[in-house]
Amino acid sequence: MLSGVFRLQDDASMSTSPRIPHTLTIAGSDPSGGAGLQGDIKTLSALGTYATNVITAVIAQNTRGVAMVHPVPAEVIREQLDNLLDDVAIDAVKIGMVASREVAETLYDVLSKRRPRWIVLDPVMVAKSGDILVDAEGIRAVREILVPLADVITPNLPEAAVLLDGGVPETPDAMEAMLPGLQALKAPYVVLKGGHLAGSACPDLLATPTDSAWLPAPRVATDNLHGTGCALSSAIAAELSRLPADASQADIVGAIGDAKRWLHAALEASHRLQIGQGRGPVHHFHAWW
Repeated sequence: MLSGVFRLQDDASMSTSPRIPHTLTIAGSDPSGGAGLQGDIKTLSALGTYATNVITAVIAQNTRGVAMVHPVPAEVIREQLDNLLDDVAIDAVKIGMVASREVAETLYDVLSKRRPRWIVLDPVMVAKSGDILVDAEGIRAVREILVPLADVITPNLPEAAVLLDGGVPETPDAMEAMLPGLQALKAPYVVLKGGHLAGSACPDLLATPTDSAWLPAPRVATDNLHGTGCALSSAIAAELSRLPADASQADIVGAIGDAKRWLHAALEASHRLQIGQGRGPVHHFHAWW
């Protein structure tokens, strides 16, 4: 007899369980599942949040590169977002690929009126393969409309160069020199990712409203870098979703540090997946599988 071995929770214990944070990714698709919308959902889920999504572009790509980008019309994006927010209370949103100014204006219009506690912007403009994903007007829109809306922005070095219309920094000193320009774009927190630097270290540079600090990490010896930027920004959104809107600067910095440590572990475990013939993805579920 199995009676007594398996017992469902009673209603009282279930009703007192802490609420799982609700997160949203607004991004383009990735059929290979390592980046974009699909990679974000994996990250947000692996870190214990309930992931929702709004798609901004249908992308034909794999681990070797991008073949086609088909933007979703702004009115369809608005309809997705309005219907979701009518029903689900979102704690944190991650914004990824925005293909046009019209889409940026749509996101600003909706999110500024129905703002979640946290907004993380990953200014996705250049794929790991080097493919440019956004036109010039879209780049200006990200810079002028969405960066000031965000609490945290997470550009890599080529994306930061595009935002500032300058060259790609090649040294830590050049990264530091770039920071004031990024802060002038009005996002309170900037995570400038140093993965494109040469060498055995992979430092990120964090700017807060009051100071800046390096977030050091050893470089993981892997080519499985597909979707790393998406994973970090989504991980930051997941970690922030557990914080109140009036969280201290120390709490926000701690959440960013936790996200970076999670990504480092996902990179270290990426060899276990063996996906595709190009740059494989990180292992989003390294702590589960």
